[in-house]
Amino acid sequence: MRLSAPRIAPAEPAEWDADQAELMQRFEGQQLNVFKTLIHHPELFRRWLVFANHVLGKSTLPVRDRELLILRTAWNARSDYEWGQHVLIARREGMTDADIEAARLGPEAPGIDPREALLLRAADELFADTMLSDATWHGFTSRYDRHQMMDLIFTVGQYTMLAMGLNTLGVQRDAGVPGF
Repeated sequence: MRLSAPRIAPAEPAEWDADQAELMQRFEGQQLNVFKTLIHHPELFRRWLVFANHVLGKSTLPVRDRELLILRTAWNARSDYEWGQHVLIARREGMTDADIEAARLGPEAPGIDPREALLLRAADELFADTMLSDATWHGFTSRYDRHQMMDLIFTVGQYTMLAMGLNTLGVQRDAGVPGF
């Protein structure tokens, strides 16, 4: 069962010290509960942002591939917050409700493109076994370079770690964000 209330409530701007306020300036107009929760630990938040920014904004993966991996990881981790945020991102990036449903259903989704099934299989394997099978690894090596292979692994890892934090801290969905 997921938490219906936060264990650590999101910090509101009136509660922030100067360091927290400076760190949160970059999110002007986008003060999401995830950020307002992580701001309780500014040093952790600052360092996590560097990695999260790479995975979300500087990854060598095609955006659609990245979002399929993230959605599948959010589903596997039962992270309602992560799922909802990335449904919105996926839609903004042109993904359809059918694409999002395939991410939920996994690699055996009816009619799924084999390339996308491989992505979902990779997310499942990394989540379940913390390793890609040889078959899945070799399925990517003909179309992904080394950087992309590493970005695939670390995308699933980043969003698994984030889901652990979101779920355990009880971060609640922001207004207007869909859930499962």
